[in-house]
Amino acid sequence: MKLIPDKAKKHLVDQNETYLEHMWGAWKIVCLLNVLAIKCFIHSIFPFLYTGAVSEKIECLQKLTKRNKK
Repeated sequence: MKLIPDKAKKHLVDQNETYLEHMWGAWKIVCLLNVLAIKCFIHSIFPFLYTGAVSEKIECLQKLTKRNKK
């Protein structure tokens, strides 16, 4: 059994990242999405709070997902 399968290696090469760089980038996205989920939940109860929280982070999320791509 390979430690990192060929498909994963190809993805890392496509992303131009090491395994740890990729993991760190993914964790940043997870953290951001969790914060946005909480803000969205609060917004659903109190519509006057966090009115632009998600829409203002769409571009940031796109940049995080395309961070080192060749």
